[in-house]
Amino acid sequence: MPQTLATPIHSELIIKKSRFIGCVQPAANRAQAQEVVDQLWQQHPTATHICWALLAGGQSAAVDDGEPGGTAGRPMLEVLRHQDLEGVLATVVRYFGGVKLGAGGLVRAYTDAVAQALLNAEKIPLIVTVSVVCEFDYALEGRVRYALEQEGIVIKQVEHAQQVKVYFDVPQAQKNQLYEQMMAMSQGKASWSEA
Repeated sequence: MPQTLATPIHSELIIKKSRFIGCVQPAANRAQAQEVVDQLWQQHPTATHICWALLAGGQSAAVDDGEPGGTAGRPMLEVLRHQDLEGVLATVVRYFGGVKLGAGGLVRAYTDAVAQALLNAEKIPLIVTVSVVCEFDYALEGRVRYALEQEGIVIKQVEHAQQVKVYFDVPQAQKNQLYEQMMAMSQGKASWSEA
């Protein structure tokens, strides 16, 4: 079963005067990963390289950022795959220390930066959710809110128009059961769609 991380976790290595600052953190998609990398460049404007790897929602990426091809992003990605992680971004900020490490040395350095961070990471089961919009009569609002609360589902947004529209995320495993519950409660009059 794939896992993700509860919180970002960091590491730092010094190898032949080069500094490698590693981080592995939750990330939902490539756009979010790119935002993190952009922020790292703002925090480390004098860094030589910021390499990264992503496994999230069927998307993957392995970016060497100027290091020789296949010596940074791909090894980092393999560490994530080996750990059976999903929904995670690994980044390594490198400050060059003046001594070249060679291809093998770079692969080891980037692999170790990610692996060291993951040694102390809190891994949690990945729960796949579906975004849902449910629309129903005003008379049912209290019952629907109570039913969602009992299932541990947090309402993201509520709209009040001719009917009430409730937006929420439901774990994939609960979706069918909750749908049936909503239909029974509304006598089949509620509408339910995935957003």
